[in-house]
Amino acid sequence: MDHLEYVLSILPFIASGLKLTAKVYVATLLFALPVGLLAAIGKVKGPKIITRLLYLYTWIWRGTPLLLQLFFVFYGLPIIGIRLSPFAAATITYTLNSGAYLTEIFRGGIESIDKGQYEAAKVLGMTYPQTMRRIIIPQTVRRVLPPTCSEAVNLVKETALLAVIGMPDLLRIATQIFTRDFNITPFIVAFVLYLIVSSVLVKLFGTLEKKYSIYE
Repeated sequence: MDHLEYVLSILPFIASGLKLTAKVYVATLLFALPVGLLAAIGKVKGPKIITRLLYLYTWIWRGTPLLLQLFFVFYGLPIIGIRLSPFAAATITYTLNSGAYLTEIFRGGIESIDKGQYEAAKVLGMTYPQTMRRIIIPQTVRRVLPPTCSEAVNLVKETALLAVIGMPDLLRIATQIFTRDFNITPFIVAFVLYLIVSSVLVKLFGTLEKKYSIYE
């Protein structure tokens, strides 16, 4: 079997791993974005107890390694009777981790909005939720788009840690094929696929930044 035939023979297995990686990635983004936004609003204008809890949340999840967090959720929680599937454990861990970083990104964006806009909205008779929804959040999204896109791209590389909890993601499948065949090609294919996916996302988010970001 020549090299091309070998690549074609392992590609379906590699593709299945990439599919799982993509599922975790998309699920994480869908949950982490609202978590980050709501937590940021809570830190800026929430009751003192909520603010303190949110500071504790971001301190813990930004201050500890993602790998340790995965181990804790998947292997540690069963000790107290909480058993999660690998997919659920991974999605929850990545959501809380990315959500913590997005919380600080969104918080910085919200606090960068001029205070006069809140006062102007109040004069117009808007409630705080209306002010946030109609005036503050739209501006915040434009301001935080670059760091948010950067966090989304970094998440692709962080999904490589899925292998440590036994999920058949892109890296784990490549490792299994390497172990079976003792051939470095699966790692090269995985390397190329990670690079392609990251490059596509960089291009996509770069387009979004140029179109919507206030920093032109």
